[in-house]
Amino acid sequence: GSTTIQATDAVTATLTLPSATGTLVSTTSPASGNVIQVVNADYGTETSSSSSTFADTGLTATITPKFSTSKILVLITQEGCAKATNNTALQLRLLRNSTTIFNIEDSGGATGDTSQNYFGACSASYLDSPATTSAVTYKTQFASRTNNAAVYVQAYGSNSGYTRSTITLMEIAA
Repeated sequence: GSTTIQATDAVTATLTLPSATGTLVSTTSPASGNVIQVVNADYGTETSSSSSTFADTGLTATITPKFSTSKILVLITQEGCAKATNNTALQLRLLRNSTTIFNIEDSGGATGDTSQNYFGACSASYLDSPATTSAVTYKTQFASRTNNAAVYVQAYGSNSGYTRSTITLMEIAA
């Protein structure tokens, strides 16, 4: 739980805390491991590519860390992953700003033949150390591994419409 103390008109004030042992945590000095802030985003438009050049999936979120020592825990669920015909596979990666920091999938949905494969979600978690208090953007990109057939993210579901991918960013005190 938490308690909020309202400012008073008094010139001085005294705050008495229980004598039990523990840690007093504040937004200016959070304890190591505490969650400082959470940012969440989702995206649900079907996106496809037949190119081996990486392109944005549409899933992106931005966080501005409060401390340069903080870690950012990135949680990704890229829904509706699929490959079309031909012997290709889905490649999926995570970027911080314009730098690739984690390869999520290299051969997603590979079948070794020309069959289609709608294989659902690709999920990942990554603990990043951006070492900044400036805004940081995280996003996913995808590509067709063999450059000869389409791969998909947020592929259309037969009964539920478009699927929605999610990205959650959690600033963790170091």
